[in-house]
Amino acid sequence: MNNIFNNTQIAFALKSDTELDRAYFLFKLINSQPLVRIGTAVTNFAIKANLPVESLIRATVFDHFCGGVNETDCLTVVDKMYTKGVSSVLDYSVEGKEEEDQFDAALKMTLKTIEFAKERKAIPFAVFKPTGFGRIDLYEKVGTKASLTPEEQTEWNKVVARFEEVCSEAHKKDVALLIDAEDSWMQDAADDLVTEMMRKYNKEKVIVFNTLQMYRWDRLDYLKKLHEKAKNEGFFIGMKLVRGAYMENENQRAIERGYPTPICASKEASDDNYDAAVEYMVEHLDTMAIFAGTHNELSTYKLMELMKSKGISSNDNRIWFGQLYGMSDNISYNLAAAGYNVAKYLPFGPVKDVMPYLIRRAEENTSVAGQTSRELAMIKAERNRRKEK
Repeated sequence: MNNIFNNTQIAFALKSDTELDRAYFLFKLINSQPLVRIGTAVTNFAIKANLPVESLIRATVFDHFCGGVNETDCLTVVDKMYTKGVSSVLDYSVEGKEEEDQFDAALKMTLKTIEFAKERKAIPFAVFKPTGFGRIDLYEKVGTKASLTPEEQTEWNKVVARFEEVCSEAHKKDVALLIDAEDSWMQDAADDLVTEMMRKYNKEKVIVFNTLQMYRWDRLDYLKKLHEKAKNEGFFIGMKLVRGAYMENENQRAIERGYPTPICASKEASDDNYDAAVEYMVEHLDTMAIFAGTHNELSTYKLMELMKSKGISSNDNRIWFGQLYGMSDNISYNLAAAGYNVAKYLPFGPVKDVMPYLIRRAEENTSVAGQTSRELAMIKAERNRRKEK
């Protein structure tokens, strides 16, 4: 297949020279692990000390990786991307909350994004994180089948009710709903809950999507077992496939607690696992839908080849490609130009509340070999192309 991802003119058509320069500056910083560590520490300190740094953060890293401070704020970016055929997934990226009122606020915001998606073709999915609706420690306790206190049972019932309300609303409004994956120690409870939602709301087609982090060596087997259950019980499977974003936490916790790491032994093993899951789902596309969340060019080409070999049209609504806003524009915009379904995750939320997400993005770019170097090479190539015009 021809290499379409080197076309920087298409990739950065929406970026002004100033925005391109800012992106180059940001990825230069992210390319240095010491700078990321120092920048993270300084930013956290400045925010906790209520120093006036929000405007600086907003004008740099926030505006590059986020759509805005609220859902309405995002619409300018949504509309702009859609002129190039790239859709948006509004992602309320407020992390690490622990209080019931904060969970209720996340529920309210998710319902609002479902309404946005219903009204706008440019927003084909809604999304939420399980820990947006409940405490991570509670998910862990439920997942290990530990006994809950009466208070914890009441708390868990509220988590289940939030899932139910969101999935029911998505089903009613015919909006596909992505549910993110998180740390492995809370994922069993989340998986069981999402499976129940699929069983209930994916009877005619896929509405509810779970997420598989394929850097976990057990996820392909999980997918196959879920497929057997779906066949027996008569429901469709929706899966967002990603490699994963919590590797350092996972490995560190496994060492500290003395259990085998859930992460694949090598990057190659993760890649193989990811591609095997994609292939399995394409083989069973009659009862499945795929959201291929990847910044990996090779995996993207492999899925494109699979679709071509099986006569699946590029815009078949059962297959979507997804990347994060502010990253891998060379993949997103060139895929869209070639007629494929593409959606960018568009994070939003108050600047202070979104900082944990932004820090994770910076750390992920630093730890994934070649990711930042590729971004820099693409931006540099486009800057040179514009100078030579």
